[in-house]
Amino acid sequence: MTVKEQILSLLGSNKGGYISGEEIAGQLSVTRSAVWKAIKSLQTDGYSIQAVTNKGYSLSPLTDILSAGAISKHLNLQGQQLRLEVYKTIPSTNEAVKILAANGEAEGKVILSEEQTAGRGRNGRPFFSPRGTGIYMSILLRPKLSAAESILLTTSAAAAVALAIESVSGKDTQIKWVNDVFMDDKKVCGILTEASMSLENGRLDYAVLGIGINVTLPAGGFPDGLGGIATSVFSESYYYDDLRCRLAAEVLNHFMEYYAHLTDRPFLSEYRRRILSLGKPVTVVKDNKQRGATAIDIDNDCRLKVRYENGDEEYLSSGEVSITI
Repeated sequence: MTVKEQILSLLGSNKGGYISGEEIAGQLSVTRSAVWKAIKSLQTDGYSIQAVTNKGYSLSPLTDILSAGAISKHLNLQGQQLRLEVYKTIPSTNEAVKILAANGEAEGKVILSEEQTAGRGRNGRPFFSPRGTGIYMSILLRPKLSAAESILLTTSAAAAVALAIESVSGKDTQIKWVNDVFMDDKKVCGILTEASMSLENGRLDYAVLGIGINVTLPAGGFPDGLGGIATSVFSESYYYDDLRCRLAAEVLNHFMEYYAHLTDRPFLSEYRRRILSLGKPVTVVKDNKQRGATAIDIDNDCRLKVRYENGDEEYLSSGEVSITI
C-alpha cells in the first residue's frame, strides 16, 4: 500500500480518535512531511480529516470508507488470518486476484475496492460498481475441491452474504438460485466464482470468489435497466460508524466459518430456506430453449430439482442452465 493508503487505514481503524503526526510517521517509517502531504491529499479526495495542534489527525466517525484496519477490527479469529488490501478504484477485483493467484499468491488474499470500472457478473455481463456505495471484494482460495464441488463456494458465499446483511440491517433476505442475494424481490448482491483447474489431478488449482453488494443507493439511483431489478441494503442515506466495513467483515466471518468445513455443507440449511423459487413456477433456459417448470427442492449438491409441465423431473446444475422467476 502507498503511504496515503496506510495512513487512511490507520485513521479508519481509530475513527473519531486522534493520532499524532509523529506517531503515524514512526509507525510507517516515513517523515512528518510525508504524513502531512498524504493528509492533505486525502482531504482533497473528500475525506473529513481534522488536524488539531498537539493532538494530531482524526477521521470523522461519519465517514463511511472501506479500510483494511476498520474491517479487520470486526473480524473473528478465522477472519483475522485473511490479508486485506483496499483500493480507491480498480477495473475488477476478480481480475486483480486472478493475476495474484497465477503468480503463486497464497490463499487468503482479499482485495476490496471503493469502485470498479469494469466489474463483471455471470456470462460477462457488466456489474454496476459506483464509488462509495457498495462493497466489491474478491477472495483468493485454494480449496481441495473438484470442479463439480466448486458450486459449494458460490452457494456458501450466498448464505454468508444473506446472514451478514440480516445481522447488520435487521432485514430479511432471499436467494435466487444459484448466486444472487435478494431483498424485497430485487437483487442486492451478485456473486461470481472463477477457477483454474489442475489437469494433473482434476481438482481446482485456485478459485477467486467475487462478491458485489449494493449497500446504499448511488447518487441519482440505479441506471436505466437496473432500477426495476436492483436494490440496496439501505434505501436511504445511512451513516453510522463503519457501516460498510462491518458488513464486509460479517460476510468474511460467516464465509470463512463455512469454508473451514465446506464439504460438510454447514451452510446448506441457511441457503435452502432462503431460495426464492421453491414451490413456485420458473422458466428454465437451457441450450437457448425455454421450458416452464416448478422448482421443487435443493439437493445436497446445491442442484435445483424442477418438475416440468409434462411431469418429468430433473436436477439442474448451475453451469448448464439459468432460470427466471
